[in-house]
Amino acid sequence: MLQIRNLTKIYDSGVTALDNVSFDVPDGYFMAVIGLSGSGKSTLLRCINRLIEPTSGQIIWDGVDLVSLPQEEMRRMRRKIGMVFQHFNLVNRSPVITNVLAGRLGYINPAFSLVNHFPKEDIEKAIHQLDRVGIADKARVRADELSGGQQQRVGIARALMQDPSIILADEPVASLDPVLAHSIMKYLEVINKEDKVSVICSLHFLDLVHRYAGHVIALNEGRLVFEGSPKEIDDDKFKEIYGKEAERVG
Repeated sequence: MLQIRNLTKIYDSGVTALDNVSFDVPDGYFMAVIGLSGSGKSTLLRCINRLIEPTSGQIIWDGVDLVSLPQEEMRRMRRKIGMVFQHFNLVNRSPVITNVLAGRLGYINPAFSLVNHFPKEDIEKAIHQLDRVGIADKARVRADELSGGQQQRVGIARALMQDPSIILADEPVASLDPVLAHSIMKYLEVINKEDKVSVICSLHFLDLVHRYAGHVIALNEGRLVFEGSPKEIDDDKFKEIYGKEAERVG
């Protein structure tokens, strides 16, 4: 169980990105986070794994408040929190398999990683995860030679190398066309259902939310304005989340 309690983030500029946000994510959930650009979705996901430090509040995971942990302990906890980024965050000039093996950096001797020396079992595991997302044949190809959809599959395979309990997906399909978007979301759905990994995924389009998420929260100017089933988002709630001028497209 992940419990977010009164989470607040105020940037040095004075901008309040998160304002007293609280919600629960039971184990095995597929939760969508929705809202306009600038509503706090990315900040929320990055606060959960402390890539961004919260200003106040608690992030309680299996009874441990992640906010209170020293950095060394947080690095160990972060092993179990996979991250999938909107812009992939790959090392473009490195082979695909090297990018995927980066997901094991929290588990091996740092000196080995500097020379890209990984145990045989990790290499085999990387090939297996690439096979799961359908691109094992691209293992030795440079990352920047792949399409956007293929690069995002590399990002998912990298996250799986951590043996995560949670995957945080920060607008993972925002830069992809609708057909590719569904293919990426289906991989996250399979991971959620087959591996029993909780997924917290920020999304823009309600059709994707309705298709893949079992639960949804909505942010508006850093405040939680909705929590519940996607089916509960009627026209009035939609306008509360996205503004009175917004038009529903899915």
